Amino acid sequence: MGFFKDLFGSGEKETKGAEDPVQWIPLTSLDQLSEIEKKSHTKAQVIFKHSTTCGISRMVLNIFGRNLNALKHQMDFYFLDLHAYRQVSDEAGYRFQVLHQSPQILVIRNGVTVAHDSHGAINELDLERFV
Repeated sequence: MGFFKDLFGSGEKETKGAEDPVQWIPLTSLDQLSEIEKKSHTKAQVIFKHSTTCGISRMVLNIFGRNLNALKHQMDFYFLDLHAYRQVSDEAGYRFQVLHQSPQILVIRNGVTVAHDSHGAINELDLERFV
């Protein structure tokens, strides 16, 4: 919960009372995209692209985060704030060949995007098949 407090400030509603089972890794630099690509050869890397000004994105994030407890040690989960890190978001789309949407999830395995989805479909994605 401290990560979201630092990311959004102490007044954000989406962090109050939510126990997030995942330790999100803030995606804040272009260099991290190379790291994600490299690490994806040993385990799946997940990028959640979030719009801090979108209610739908906030709702999807809350639901998504609550459902990841079983996978938290089998994948790395990156959190990308689209507004604060627009250049990183643009480069992620280019590098991993996915058109931008928000909210959006990308699953990277062996250096390529093996799955992606957006909006409510994010919570329908079966991440276990990428472990």
